[in-house]
Amino acid sequence: MDSLVDKFGRQITYLRLAVTDRCNLRCKYCMPAHGIDIVDRKELLTFKEMYRITRVLSELGVNKVRLTGGEPFVRKDFVNFLEMLSFNDKLDEINITTNGALISKHISKLEELKINAVNLSIDSLSAENFSKITRRDVFSQVYETLEALEESKLQLKLNVVVQSEVNTHEILDFIELTKHKNIAVRFIEEMPFNGTGQRETKEVWNYTKILNLINSNYKQTSAIQSEKSSTSHNFKVTGYKGSFGIIPSFTRTICNDCNRIRITATGLFKNCLFDEGVFNIRDFLRKGASDEDLKQLFLSIVSEKPKNGFIAEASRKNNKKVSESMSTIGG
Repeated sequence: MDSLVDKFGRQITYLRLAVTDRCNLRCKYCMPAHGIDIVDRKELLTFKEMYRITRVLSELGVNKVRLTGGEPFVRKDFVNFLEMLSFNDKLDEINITTNGALISKHISKLEELKINAVNLSIDSLSAENFSKITRRDVFSQVYETLEALEESKLQLKLNVVVQSEVNTHEILDFIELTKHKNIAVRFIEEMPFNGTGQRETKEVWNYTKILNLINSNYKQTSAIQSEKSSTSHNFKVTGYKGSFGIIPSFTRTICNDCNRIRITATGLFKNCLFDEGVFNIRDFLRKGASDEDLKQLFLSIVSEKPKNGFIAEASRKNNKKVSESMSTIGG
């Protein structure tokens, strides 16, 4: 069987698939207050097209899919798509990243469909600060979702984007959350773009700074052995039920073992978060491409995957730095 291997010998087994560019929140680090220019629905991949793409990729060795957005649960019939995807017996994992505001009524169905894990984006444990970050008053719904997910059969991770002068004072609060809860908190370096160009920050909270703060307050932490391709460096406070990790998304120290590709909601194939997209699969499909055509295309594109995010960003036209909203890229 052919498999997706790049010129550096990295095998691609993980697809991040954005099902929509729409979102019900307006997080400051993701998009401007007025939102972003939403694409016309006919420009989005249909769920049938997404299923076909995923099936072909799974026949080339992709065994893990993460569904993102925007906010996946904003898109009508998303749960039906999950059911469709669950019939792909070549997938070992189907995971979802969500802001949690719309998911609570679907948790039992997700368990039934054997969804593996949910990553819940929650950047503050304070209702007031949460509202400032998201520009929406839905903290109570999101926290109730957190507690319901913790009680469910689904693996739960919390995604916390660390934002200078916004929520850095809550880092230790999130660590304390792992004391009695069996959850994994993931602190994510902020990506300084939200659809309006790259932003300047007064203080850079990178991997080292985040870890130093935690270690200065907790004397007994230990590293957790993670998969080679893990996006996070993971740790545990001795005696605590849960764990925490740090994702160096902007400093890009995890690129060497990358096993991921991305496809946006409009069908743009991305070998790297930092590239500008290398091919539009939607158009290729709608011109009548066969499954074999798709396979050959994927094999060809992945073979050109850049070594790291810095090279990917440098290859953008006119040396243009990344400025798109994460809602457009696929969070």
